Amino acid sequence: MADEKKIIVDEDWKSKAQKEKEEAMKETKEAEKHQHEHQFPPADISALISLLTTQAMFALGLITTEKDKEPPKDLKLAKFHIDILDVLEQKTKGNLTEQEQKFLSSTLTQLRMAFVEMAK
Repeated sequence: MADEKKIIVDEDWKSKAQKEKEEAMKETKEAEKHQHEHQFPPADISALISLLTTQAMFALGLITTEKDKEPPKDLKLAKFHIDILDVLEQKTKGNLTEQEQKFLSSTLTQLRMAFVEMAK
């Protein structure tokens, strides 16, 4: 039985590889956690205005998700988001800072003009 081969398993190598794998997974989880923590802006009125504006712009076909493809337009949905921003402006009148009020007002003006242009 001279053809028999012995397989020698180095247990120390296995434990080292397992430790390295666990450390790499831990580092990956930490990096993902750190990335998610810094991904979002502060939750404030400007973020809400920006969120609704982006949705309106997407519905107007001003933002696309696919390169070289005409974005779909949904004027009813765009009007809904613009109306929500209008309600927000009416309900917060006198409670916003001057900068927040200007941001909301100018955003609404721009969206309304874009809506009229797209509705032609």
